[in-house]
Amino acid sequence: MALCCFWGSAAPVFADSGKNVNVGESYVRTKAKSTRSVFFYFENDLFADTDQYYTNAVQMTVVSQDLPTLAADDMLPDQLDTFLNSLPLEAGKDSQYNVSLTLGQHIYTPSDTQTTELLENDRPYAGYLYGALGMHAKRDDRLDSLVVTLGVVGPAALGEYAQNTVHSVRDIPTAKGWENQLNNEPGLMVTYERAWRLNPDGSGRGWGWDVIPHAGITAGNVMTYANTGGEVRLGYNLPADFGTSLIRPGAAIGAPTADDDPRLQSGAESFGMYFFAGADLRAVAWNMFLDGNTMSTSHHVAKKSLVADFNGGVALMYGRYRISYTHVLRTREFYNQEKAQQFGSLTFAITF
Repeated sequence: MALCCFWGSAAPVFADSGKNVNVGESYVRTKAKSTRSVFFYFENDLFADTDQYYTNAVQMTVVSQDLPTLAADDMLPDQLDTFLNSLPLEAGKDSQYNVSLTLGQHIYTPSDTQTTELLENDRPYAGYLYGALGMHAKRDDRLDSLVVTLGVVGPAALGEYAQNTVHSVRDIPTAKGWENQLNNEPGLMVTYERAWRLNPDGSGRGWGWDVIPHAGITAGNVMTYANTGGEVRLGYNLPADFGTSLIRPGAAIGAPTADDDPRLQSGAESFGMYFFAGADLRAVAWNMFLDGNTMSTSHHVAKKSLVADFNGGVALMYGRYRISYTHVLRTREFYNQEKAQQFGSLTFAITF
C-alpha cells in the first residue's frame, strides 16, 4: 500500500490506492481527482493554405491532479507554498485546485516573406518564446484561472530558426525578411479568466450538450486586453471539462472534473466524440506583435482595438486520449491587413 502526504495550510492528506481522505476535512480523491493531463497544441495557417501573419504556434501544457489546496502540488518547490495559499482563488465550498506548467513558441510574419525589405504597412516579423505557470480553482460548473506568463520576444525567441529550419526540411522557400523582426525584449503577462459550464449534467454516457461561456482580462507588455466568449458542444459521451481551447493566455484546462468522463472509462464507454463551435471577442489595448517593442524603437503598424475569433471543430476520445481539430476565422488585427485570417488548431491530450 503506497502512502503519500501533501502538506499545506490544512491538515495532512493521505493517498491510499487512488483515494485521499483529509484528516480534519472531508476530502476524498476520486478517479477524476487522481489524474494528470498533458496537452500538445499545434496551430498553423497551412490548414488554410497560407503562410502569413499568425503563421505557427506550438505549446505543451502539463496539468496536475486535483488538489485540496494549490500548495499541495508536487510540481512546484515548497518555497512557493505560502504564496500559493495566499492567492484569492476560490470556486466555492467544494473547490478543487490544479497547477499547470506551459512551454510554447509563436511565430508571426508579414504577407510577403520573400522580400528582404522592411514592409512598413505589413505585420512585423516576430518570434515569441514563453513559459507559464497556471493556478486553477474549479468545481463542476465553474473554473477560475490565474496564469503568469514569462517569455522573450525577438531573435532570442528563435522564430527565424524554427520557421526556416522547417521550411528547409520541407523544401519550400524560407522567409527572407527576418532581419526586420522585433527587437529582443522580456515579456510578462498576468491573466485572470473565469469559465462556466451551464449544463454540467450533459457530460457522461450517451448524447449530451453543454454551453461554456468565459470572460477574462490579460495585462502585460506583450499583450493587454479584455476578452469574452464561449463554446457550445454537442456529442456522444461528452467529456466533463471546460471546453476545447486554442492557444491563448488563461485558456480553460481540459482535464476531467468527474468520474463519468469517457477518458476514465473502459471498453466501449471510453469512446466519445463531439462537435463544437465557439467565439472569443477581445478589446485590445496593447499588442506588442503589432504595436512594436515597448523598450526600443521597432517596426509597428496601426492595430484594431476589437478582434474576434470564430471557430468550429470536432473532437474524438478513446481511452485516455483525445484529439481535436479546430478551424479558426480571426478578424483583421491591423488596419492595412487585406482580409481576415484563417488557421487550424490541432490538440492532442493524454490523461493518466
